[in-house]
Amino acid sequence: MLICATCAVERDEPAPDVCPICADERQYVPEDGQKWLTLDGLAQEGQRTLLKENEPGLTAITTEPKIGIGQTAQLVVTPRGSLLWDPVGYVDDNAVEAVLGRGRVLAIAASHPHMFGVQVEWSHRLGGVTVLVADADRRWLGRNDPIIEYWSGSQTIAEGLALHQTGGHFPGSAVVHWAAGAGGKGVLLTGDSVFPNPDRSSIAFMRSYPNHVPLSGAVALRIAAQLGELNFDRIYGNFNNVIATGAKAILHDSAQRHAAWARGDFDHLT
Repeated sequence: MLICATCAVERDEPAPDVCPICADERQYVPEDGQKWLTLDGLAQEGQRTLLKENEPGLTAITTEPKIGIGQTAQLVVTPRGSLLWDPVGYVDDNAVEAVLGRGRVLAIAASHPHMFGVQVEWSHRLGGVTVLVADADRRWLGRNDPIIEYWSGSQTIAEGLALHQTGGHFPGSAVVHWAAGAGGKGVLLTGDSVFPNPDRSSIAFMRSYPNHVPLSGAVALRIAAQLGELNFDRIYGNFNNVIATGAKAILHDSAQRHAAWARGDFDHLT
C-alpha cells in the first residue's frame, strides 16, 4: 500500500504514475511531481497522531507534521458505538488505542474522495470495521478491500447518527448528522461541499478550493434546502473549522449570498 504525498489517499500497488485524485481539476499535482509514501517510512520520520476533545462525544484526530491535505478526522461516540469520519492519511498504535478506548467502532466514512485517507488501513487496525463509500464516488477508490460497502442517499450508523449524501463538491459528497451533539441541539460534520469559512459566520460552496472553482448558485441552494430539513446548531468542517452556534441559519443565508453573487446581483459593487 502506498500513500499519495499530496492528498494522503492510500492506493494499491503498483501505484499509477500520477495520483488520479490529484490529477483531477479539483486538486493538483505539485510542480516537482508525484511522490508516494509508506506508513513505515512516515513512522521512521517521526509522524504521529494527535487527539483533541472538541466536545463531549466528539474527538478530533490530526497528524503531526501535516500529511497530504491535512484534514482533521472526527470520532463521534454514541452509546451504541462510534463513527470515524474523514480518516487522516496516517495511523499509529497511539491512535488505535485511543479510538478503541472510546468504545466499539461501527463504521468509517469520508465526506468525499479527497478525505479517504488511509481508510482501509484504519479499518484493519481497528479490527475490520466497515468502510462506507458513496456509490457515486466508487471510481475514486484507490484501495479495494472486502470491508468496503457502498451506500447512497442516507445511511444510519446508530440512533441519532446518520450519513446524508448532498453531492456538490463530488457527486457522492456527504455530511454526518449527529443529533446529540452541541448539547442536544445537533451537529453537522461536513466536507468541501459545505465549508465553514475563517470568519466563523459564513459558509463556502466550492467545486475546487485550491483551484478556486465555485459550485453554482443552484447547487448551493439545493444543498442548503436539503440540510435545512435536519436539526442542528453547530457545524464542524473537515479541518476542525467550526461554526459554533446558529449554523442552520448561517447555512441558509450563505447559500442565498452565494447564489446572489453567481447571478450577478451585486455586479454594481465590483
